[in-house]
Amino acid sequence: MIDQLVAGTLMLAMTLILLTVVWQVISRYILQDPASVTEELSRFLLIWIGLLGAAFAYRQKVHLGFNLIVEKQSELVRKYILTLVELLVITFCATTLLFGGSQLVSLTLELEQISAALGIRMGYVYVVLPVSGLLLIWYGLINIHNLWLADEEGAL
Repeated sequence: MIDQLVAGTLMLAMTLILLTVVWQVISRYILQDPASVTEELSRFLLIWIGLLGAAFAYRQKVHLGFNLIVEKQSELVRKYILTLVELLVITFCATTLLFGGSQLVSLTLELEQISAALGIRMGYVYVVLPVSGLLLIWYGLINIHNLWLADEEGAL
C-alpha cells in the first residue's frame, strides 16, 4: 500500500515536472513571454522526486551499493554486515531527514517563509524531508526483518 502510494506520487510528480518544463520552453521561446512560476515549480518538484525517488529506489533495492566485500563473506557474517549497514542508514535518516527535516519544516512554517514566484509556504516544500526519512526508516526496518526472518516467515 505504501509502496503504491509512493510510486503514484512519483509518477504524478514526474508528469507535472514534464508539463511544467514543456510549458516553460513554449512560453519562453514560442510565446516570447516566460512564465514566472515554472522554474520554481520545477525546482520544488525535483526536490520531491529526488527524495521520494531515493526512498523508492531503496525499497526496490536498486540503489547504489558496494557488494564485492559483502558477497565474499559467509552467510552469517553477511547478515551482520548488512544489518549494520541498515542500522547506519536508519540512524542517518532519523537524525538528518526526520529530526533535522522536521526542525526545518517547523522553522520555515513558524517564520512564514514564502516562495517568491508561487507564493506557497516553504515548509510545505520541505515536508518531503521528514516524509522520506520516515519511509527510509520503515524500509530499513523491513530490510532487517527480511534479512533475518525471511527464511522462516517470508519476506515483506
